Amino acid sequence: MKIIIRHPGEVLFADKVCRCAVGRGGIGIKAGEGDGITPVGVFPLRSVFFRPDRLNPPRTGLPVSPLLPTDGWCDDPGHSAYNQQILLPATASHEALWREDSVYDVIVVIGYNDDPVEPGKGSAIFMHLARPLFEPTEGCIALEIEDLLGLLECCDTDSQIDIMSPR
Repeated sequence: MKIIIRHPGEVLFADKVCRCAVGRGGIGIKAGEGDGITPVGVFPLRSVFFRPDRLNPPRTGLPVSPLLPTDGWCDDPGHSAYNQQILLPATASHEALWREDSVYDVIVVIGYNDDPVEPGKGSAIFMHLARPLFEPTEGCIALEIEDLLGLLECCDTDSQIDIMSPR
């Protein structure tokens, strides 16, 4: 399946159109780590994480893993684990995946800057849950829970996301 992200804030999949939030810097060519830009391009979907204390495992053809309170994602360009899942606590700069809010109750890892990893090119590009008012993300794509779970039901290891540039 191909998922298409259109600006401003539309995701298309399986003949369905729904709302999404994108990075505070819009959709474009990433300038670097922390720029808030959602990267333009076509990328594979790697895997799914979920909060087992809040949700059942999502139904999908992608690999699914429960999150643990010790899960993090390295965003330190100088570290060997840059743009990879890490175990917390960690000395490298990182993002905690186990959060108090619900934004990371479901995380879809997008295959951006991971084959190979280029330090500083950007990390932790995910699809995750939107905040109530669809506030911009730090570069991720955010959907309502029903839409994200419906999208995942259509996905398998051949699925791709096509993040289109603004028109």
